[in-house]
Amino acid sequence: MLALVVDTSSAAVTAGVVELAEQRVLAERVTVNGRAHGELLSPSIRDCLDRAGRVPAELAAVIAGVGPGPFTGLRVGLVTAAAIGDALGLPCYPVCSLDAMAVAHPDAGRLLVAGDARRKEVYWALYEAGRRLTEPAVTKPAELPADLGATVAVGAGARLYAELLGLPLAEGDYPSVTGLAALARERVLAGAPGEPLTPLYLRRPDAVPAAGKAAVRPSASR
Repeated sequence: MLALVVDTSSAAVTAGVVELAEQRVLAERVTVNGRAHGELLSPSIRDCLDRAGRVPAELAAVIAGVGPGPFTGLRVGLVTAAAIGDALGLPCYPVCSLDAMAVAHPDAGRLLVAGDARRKEVYWALYEAGRRLTEPAVTKPAELPADLGATVAVGAGARLYAELLGLPLAEGDYPSVTGLAALARERVLAGAPGEPLTPLYLRRPDAVPAAGKAAVRPSASR
């Protein structure tokens, strides 16, 4: 059973084609460019399908990382995934992008997953044996709870603030195709209904209406 996997919750633009029954990645493409999600994602999807020797009609599901992530980049991935699902009549399955990084380290003890949230902040959650112990949140590294008890950290944010966090680093800065697919695999193979791709923004977008300016309204017809 073939699934398309996408994630744009971080600086990495990630796409892949996965054979879920065999737990095998047929093709994947990861490009680290935090300012070109819109330009890179669709060509990456086409490239993966071409290298896998498959066509869109052979897909059975779409799996998408829903963040947390910055507004613009995350929206690109989710809109694209939803559009493909709608066009092909495929169910879509959301996966928390932090969970997709944690699943690769089931034996890491207490694992802090920390993505780069920009603004000198991290998107983070705490895990143990692959199970999430806290809800995803965004904060400054210095303001993380003191009682987390993490023994290792992973993610681009963890690497960026490694000196401040003072934790050993596990491998993997971004959500992987393998991790995303693994967390949706049972749902897809069981034929579970697709779910809305609701983004985990955790904070408001940067663009806001200018203070003191009234909203533009269409003029009444004469």
